[in-house]
Amino acid sequence: MSKTEDFIKHITEGYTCKGEFITLGGGILDGEAVPNTHVNIPLKTLNRHGLIAGATGTGKTKTIQVLSEQLSQNGIPVLMMDIKGDFSGIAMPGEEKSFITERHAKISIPYETKGFPVELMTISEQNGVRLRATVSEFGPVLFSRILDLNDTQAGVVSIIFKYCDDNSLPLLDLKDFKKVLNYATEEGKAEFEAEYGRISTSSTGSILRKIIELEQQGAELFFGEKSFDIQDLMRIDENGNGYVNIMRLTDIQDKPKLFSTFMLSLLAEIYNTMPEQGDAGRPELVIFIDEAHLIFDEASKALLNQIETIVKLIRSKGIGVYFITQNPMDVPTGVLAQLGLKIQHALRAFTANDRKAIKMTAENYPDTTFYETDEVLTSLGIGEAFVTALSEKGTPTPLVATMMRAPMSRMDVLTESEIEASIAKSKLAKKYNEVLDRDSAYELLNKKIAEAQEVAAEQEAEKPTRKAKEEPSTTEVIGKSITKVVTSASFIRGAFGLLMKMFKR
Repeated sequence: MSKTEDFIKHITEGYTCKGEFITLGGGILDGEAVPNTHVNIPLKTLNRHGLIAGATGTGKTKTIQVLSEQLSQNGIPVLMMDIKGDFSGIAMPGEEKSFITERHAKISIPYETKGFPVELMTISEQNGVRLRATVSEFGPVLFSRILDLNDTQAGVVSIIFKYCDDNSLPLLDLKDFKKVLNYATEEGKAEFEAEYGRISTSSTGSILRKIIELEQQGAELFFGEKSFDIQDLMRIDENGNGYVNIMRLTDIQDKPKLFSTFMLSLLAEIYNTMPEQGDAGRPELVIFIDEAHLIFDEASKALLNQIETIVKLIRSKGIGVYFITQNPMDVPTGVLAQLGLKIQHALRAFTANDRKAIKMTAENYPDTTFYETDEVLTSLGIGEAFVTALSEKGTPTPLVATMMRAPMSRMDVLTESEIEASIAKSKLAKKYNEVLDRDSAYELLNKKIAEAQEVAAEQEAEKPTRKAKEEPSTTEVIGKSITKVVTSASFIRGAFGLLMKMFKR
């Protein structure tokens, strides 16, 4: 058996699926595509998470587009974190070109053009369906971890949440939380001390500074109502295609704190909302996180631990999470160990550190007799990648250099007019883009303080005033003076002496 025949047998056996699957492309051997070596990924294991890595310009975005199309076509919704703003074209059919048809002929996959149902979403000032969450929905533990608080400060946050629960004060946005925090050490100090113990002003000051830091990254747009219903990410259109929900994030690349906060809250909400799926035959939702290093670079240890824990557990809810980054080393080891599907585009070896990173990356992939992994990693062309996944039995599939299929949708962004038209006809935009600001902790506490001040003013006004002493008359003054003189000891002694002299005469 020749090397090529052995390769075909090896790939065919490794990537044959009994159940539903998606096809990423065809195998490459010695730099050439080998017909009929389809790289099929079973839907059953797509909730086991994944990594898409590679240097800039190697084709990562098109790979995400292909994955999203294949998922949508199979009725599986997608949530895409679009940091660079180059993913919206999936809403429109692509254009058949000669280089695309040639590529597909090489990998024995027919090509067609197609657009997919899209929702454009935002957590910032960009136009789109607005996603929000209330402070109450975070809870004291998650809110403390986002702010990177110590144990003492986290204890204060727990007291604030408890006070609001006990007194029916909704914590909807950051101004609500700041108001209660301020009240705890000023107007409501005695009330808090009586019920929950003394709260240090130094702790509340530190918490306030952390909240202001979060506000400076635009978090006030994210915290509030109307809260987004996770079920609205799970929609299927009338043709059976899953919606591709695109989160427009081009204006928060320099706001990693906000991005981390949003991602952690989203994953936590999905985990708490979705029922257990067990060993389901397909995922309920697949999430792609582009520029994943933005989550991890400035995240605290507590936040990283929380993300790692959720990534471990959320797959049992039928949710797949896929991290997109330039280098696999950008993803913490604890998270990297949870990833079943790995798609590695080319890496560039410009420095000694780059070469070390490539060798370390190669060691993360299964052994193969068909490739020198570290060498091939630097020679892969645009739209080519190493792929390894999990089979239907949960075992790693063979490592295969893959010529990726081309996207069926437009390989360019939507125009501004197309974006506006898409949002204008969106049912979700009508549902979530109305600004709500009902009475919450901020308004209710201000009302309580005003009422207390009014009562205090009334009590002060009701206090009886003392009668001013009347000024004594001149006669009273003279009389009192005479009485004082007549009754004085000196006067009495003088009077007795005068009488004695008169009797002696």
